[in-house]
Amino acid sequence: MLFRQRLTVVRPGTRTDRSGSVVDDWSPAAVTRIPVTRVNVQPNQQTEQVGDTRTVVTTGLRVLSQPGTDPDVRAADRIEYEGLTYEVDGEVARWPDPVNSARVHHAEFTMVRVTG
Repeated sequence: MLFRQRLTVVRPGTRTDRSGSVVDDWSPAAVTRIPVTRVNVQPNQQTEQVGDTRTVVTTGLRVLSQPGTDPDVRAADRIEYEGLTYEVDGEVARWPDPVNSARVHHAEFTMVRVTG
């Protein structure tokens, strides 16, 4: 069974800032948490930049949903996985079903975490 992992999508609410613009609200009371099951999370990339004062490490993971599933994940979401928070990196790819193109076969996306 490849699709046994779980993650949580964290989606921001919105608020109006001082200038009247609607902006994302990541405060705990404003976010929506969406549990996602039946995914496969794989290592994707890791880079390290060493500077004079700090080292920046970017860790990427690739997520594939089980065939026949289409998890509610968007490019602006954050993802909680194994106690860490990641950001969705780019758009979510939704692959059409080869038999019925009106349906999604599976979804794929990458998520990244930057530390340092």
